[in-house]
Amino acid sequence: MFALTRKQKQVLGLIYDELSNREIADKLDISIRTVETHRKNIYRKTGATGIVGLIKYGLNHRLLQ
Repeated sequence: MFALTRKQKQVLGLIYDELSNREIADKLDISIRTVETHRKNIYRKTGATGIVGLIKYGLNHRLLQ
């Protein structure tokens, strides 16, 4: 496991808030492609295989409230 970057933590939080890739991109002023790359890297770093795994990781590591 590797530590998430600040931007990846932001994306994870917005995923938790149920925002779409488009909404995340608009909120962070980045492209949808960049959001997709962040998501891919978050999955790789956390070892999660689905959205539930990502949320569990975020909650267990106190990255989400």
